[in-house]
Amino acid sequence: MPIVAAATLLALSACKRGTPEADAASTKAAAMTIGTENIAIVTMGEVMSGPTLSGAIMPEREGSVRAQVGGSVLQTYAEQGQRVSAGQMLARIDASGLQDAFLSARSAVTSAANGADVAERDLARNQKLFAAGAIAERDLDQAKRSSIAASAALADARARLSNAQKQLSYTRVAAPMSGVVSERAVSAGDVVQPGAAMFTVVDPSSMRLEASIPADELASVRIGLPVTFTVNGYPGRTLTGKVTRVSPTADPSTRQVQIIASIPNSNGALVGGLFATGRLATETKTGLTAPITAIDTRSTTPGVLRVRQSKVERVAVELGLRDEGAEKIEIKSGVQAGDTLLLGAAQAISPGTIVRVSAPSDRAQAPRR
Repeated sequence: MPIVAAATLLALSACKRGTPEADAASTKAAAMTIGTENIAIVTMGEVMSGPTLSGAIMPEREGSVRAQVGGSVLQTYAEQGQRVSAGQMLARIDASGLQDAFLSARSAVTSAANGADVAERDLARNQKLFAAGAIAERDLDQAKRSSIAASAALADARARLSNAQKQLSYTRVAAPMSGVVSERAVSAGDVVQPGAAMFTVVDPSSMRLEASIPADELASVRIGLPVTFTVNGYPGRTLTGKVTRVSPTADPSTRQVQIIASIPNSNGALVGGLFATGRLATETKTGLTAPITAIDTRSTTPGVLRVRQSKVERVAVELGLRDEGAEKIEIKSGVQAGDTLLLGAAQAISPGTIVRVSAPSDRAQAPRR
């Protein structure tokens, strides 16, 4: 009786080990666990290649307002950061001396105009007298010379008046264009000389990237190429522009060539002077992409370690465009969108190994008191 019982227990134990549940449990126990940081998913995306660049963001349009006449600044009407319109008054310079010169020039024009009118009428009268034989030809010539001199004096007086009027208008300092005052260099009471900087007005609606690229990359640069870059004041944000100008000469010390890219800035988010790094997109493609680190280059044929049905397998792939900036690469064949690839230390796992991806922990660390 004990032998039968023992045999029965052995049979039951054997049957239990052969059940699907037991096999699944055994396989699960033997599977190698990897974290989500060791995998990448093949996706459809865009890759691009091109030379890297670095430079600064500057306003596309900038106007420097300088004093045209000397004098004391009576008042300023705009502050740094204030939006102004074209022709709007920014400051006023003392015009007392220029006002006197203008009034004097205007009086001189009136006097010269009267003299020219008298000389013209004398000439007309002398022409009639000469035709009647009442005066000699030399008298007519004298009248002509007097009329010409009077006309020249009137022209000179008018030129002096125009110049005095222009000098007087320079005491009203106006904005050269619509934009934002980026710098105010004077205050009320300052004495300025002709040529002294007073204001700087920029148009923030359009900015430009002034950057440099290595001279050996110049062959791939052309007008209209897209530029992608990041700015130190906007972390995590990628901006775009287009090449508008390329310098015809290289910097003799760095052997780099300057390029200018236009950047739309209708919302005024960008400001001038920020440092930018990026690259030119000389070639762009859309296709299956994966991280460059997912490519297994240990053999002569490039491949990837793919997880399919929880088992690792090595798949040969055909590579395309390499995107160094985004650290991605185009895969032309060998994988499909949604495939799971191994990265990093997980690439040491041998093909045929059963793997299980562990879900990231959802538990947040409790705050310290």
